[in-house]
Amino acid sequence: MSVIARSATGVQVDIEAGGHSFTADEPREWGGTDVGPNPYDLMLSALAACTVMTVKMYAHRKEWPLEEVTIKLDTHRIHARDCEDCESEPGAMVDIIEKEISFEGDLSADQLDRLMEISGRCPVHRTLEGEIKIRSSRA
Repeated sequence: MSVIARSATGVQVDIEAGGHSFTADEPREWGGTDVGPNPYDLMLSALAACTVMTVKMYAHRKEWPLEEVTIKLDTHRIHARDCEDCESEPGAMVDIIEKEISFEGDLSADQLDRLMEISGRCPVHRTLEGEIKIRSSRA
């Protein structure tokens, strides 16, 4: 699996991913032309898509009456000292992703609890919570 990104007009980036092409950009107030999602929106979109897919596949396997999953994601940064469950040094900043999930369907309380648990098991979620190393090289 590879993604290719090439600079385009201004700060726009043309992206090829899995046989699909799209453009990333920044909003006008950040020097872009707002013709595509910004990098953080793309990251949150990947997490949202993976979460929805994971939950729907699980419910389908269990033959549960899940009709729709909606996820709202927001991100912000806070000081580590203001984060009760963070392990970063007190002077560091911590990126927080807030994830709000709603499920539609005739589901029991136990099923809803299980779907919430499963929502944290999508591969993108696990990647973002795990240790990440980015190894750069010049082509």
